[in-house]
Amino acid sequence: MRPVHKLVAEENTRIDQLPVSVIVVNYNAGRLLAECIRSALPSVSEVLVVDNASSDFSLELCAQRFSEEPKLKIIRNTVNLGFAAACNIGAAQATESHLLFLNPDCFLNAGSLQRMVQVLETFPKAGMVGGLLINENGSEQAGGRRAVPTPWRSFVRAFGLHRLGRYWPRLFFDFHLHKQALPNGPLEVEAISGALMLVRRDAIEDVGLWDEDYFLHCEDLDWCMRFRNKGWKIVFVPDAPVVHHKGTCSRARPVFVEWHKHRGMMRFYRKFFRSDYPGVVMWLVALGIWLRFGAIAALHGARRAGRLLGLKRE
Repeated sequence: MRPVHKLVAEENTRIDQLPVSVIVVNYNAGRLLAECIRSALPSVSEVLVVDNASSDFSLELCAQRFSEEPKLKIIRNTVNLGFAAACNIGAAQATESHLLFLNPDCFLNAGSLQRMVQVLETFPKAGMVGGLLINENGSEQAGGRRAVPTPWRSFVRAFGLHRLGRYWPRLFFDFHLHKQALPNGPLEVEAISGALMLVRRDAIEDVGLWDEDYFLHCEDLDWCMRFRNKGWKIVFVPDAPVVHHKGTCSRARPVFVEWHKHRGMMRFYRKFFRSDYPGVVMWLVALGIWLRFGAIAALHGARRAGRLLGLKRE
């Protein structure tokens, strides 16, 4: 017979365990991956790490720290398939009614996931919910709650016209909602971040999986658009904070990341807005996207050249 204290511990685990499968897509997240897993394991049914052919020590560290953890499953891709494809691989093997897509540089705060599940189950038409993405200093990050960056909204933002929003808020609307005061409770929004998405399985079966034609960036906006087009609501939960070490997995290859980010923008605009805007507007959008990429790539190139020159002088 097992000791009473062990039976109590097992019962508490069952009570606290949420019907959630956590899906973490990893690519060279280093030590952050293990910390992300540690923050999620106690309260969920399973954690599935889908690794996109990492070359660092992140998986080895996890194997050491969680060698006897039955709730952790690691899926190793032999090549980098991109974020959306890896999410779909994890979703195909998840077993629970709720799926949490969580970046490896995100750490769940105590009680945050429970609150997100509570909100998802309270609103039957909520297809996905997101929490409050915060920096290490507690300030809110961009992206956790946002409006869809339509071509017009992006134009307004790019040329600083959002400053006119105080006079004509509907015309010069700023899609960066994190600059607004936090709501008092859960709020329906147009989009949340793929870094932290708790999604209802029934909604996924209705809407479909992530669009794998995106490699990195904008696939979360795509999914949010498709959810809303199918009548599912997207809810932001301000009292579910999650620390996000943003950009950790992107620093090693910034130009590669920017290329796929801008390529994703092009696919997103063409997929959802081509029929809503004149051809000349879409042409200007494309021009702006690639000019922006060229400027960013040139800046990274200049910085790299400066560092190499500095090393040679030393």
